[in-house]
Amino acid sequence: MDILIIIVLIVAAVILFLVELFVIPGISIAGILAGACMIYANYYAFAYLGTTAGFITLGVSAIACIGSLILFMRSKTLDKVALKKNITSKVDRTAADQVKVGDTGVAITRLALIGNAEIDGNIVEVKSMDGFLNEKTPIIVNRITDGVIMVEKKKD
Repeated sequence: MDILIIIVLIVAAVILFLVELFVIPGISIAGILAGACMIYANYYAFAYLGTTAGFITLGVSAIACIGSLILFMRSKTLDKVALKKNITSKVDRTAADQVKVGDTGVAITRLALIGNAEIDGNIVEVKSMDGFLNEKTPIIVNRITDGVIMVEKKKD
């Protein structure tokens, strides 16, 4: 009966250990319970079966954890649950392509360096060269670099 208790605790610890590593990463209840089961199984063996049985249990529990980790890593289980889809979509920049240097507009949102502006009827994302600009501030396109529209406050 003592050996059955130790075996059940080690099996539970290994299962909870694998759940902790691959299903619920981070320190969670599964990891804490896995550690508690493993420690109690070894304590139980040392306390009730003697020193020799305790060291055997310690070795078996270490081999069980390492062996199950290696077997799980080599199995195709991780390949079945892994994400394999590539993102092929792109940002729609048709409005930004219609904006040219020298166009004027109005800031729709506060430009805390980056925000939205309406330029020639198109709502586009812009970057302020003059620092923070409040909404409804008249702006002018200064330059366009790598798809980023740089604007500055329009001088009257």
